[in-house]
Amino acid sequence: MATPLVAGNWKMNGTEEEARALLDDLLPRLAADRAGVEVALAPPFTALRTVGERIRGSGIALAAQSVHSATHGAYTGEISAGMLASLGVRYVIVGHSERRRLFHETDADVAARAAAVFQAGMVPILCVGEQESERMAGTTVDVLRRQITAGTARIPQARAETLVVAYEPVWAIGTGRTASPAQASEAHQVIRGTLTETAGDAAGAVRILYGGSVTPASAGSLLHAPGVDGALVGGASLAAESFAAIVAAAR
Repeated sequence: MATPLVAGNWKMNGTEEEARALLDDLLPRLAADRAGVEVALAPPFTALRTVGERIRGSGIALAAQSVHSATHGAYTGEISAGMLASLGVRYVIVGHSERRRLFHETDADVAARAAAVFQAGMVPILCVGEQESERMAGTTVDVLRRQITAGTARIPQARAETLVVAYEPVWAIGTGRTASPAQASEAHQVIRGTLTETAGDAAGAVRILYGGSVTPASAGSLLHAPGVDGALVGGASLAAESFAAIVAAAR
């Protein structure tokens, strides 16, 4: 079995000082609770260096929340994959539902970002998921297949097995609602099947995470549902006790 991955997405929360305080509380807890689990932390861009220096040597991976597909240029306010790699970033979240919804990132944009991440020697966490209207219309499978097929279109075959996918039902993000273990397993099965079509045998090694209002209360059943290889955690990653509990549930 693949080593479970639990990634904390801090989103637009935390100054450098607040990041240090959170790590002071979190790292001692993880030292005891993360055996057999890979952990990654995705702070805001402004705290990447601070968090990276603090977790160096701990075995915890540094992650970024987004990236631009270009290597450089007149893209005010954007960050390139090379810039992130120079800070020791290992994972980069691409195609998060908030990026798709609020910043109008298309499937083609997400594919270009994922390719740029691989090109810079890092690993994308490719986010996919349906909106509530799409689930109600019965098009969840179509949405997932489209997003996976498009999102992996530019991924080099030689690196495909290192890809991480995060299934995040949009209707569950930040709402307090969570997909049931059965719903998560069904979606992950669709994702795995689509990856087999696009990446061949490498699909078996791809870790597929669940993301969508993951809490300590829901983590146990979700993380042990068939086909779930970890979690992409949002709000609960901002509290040391809750994030550590989710990591422990993944063991």
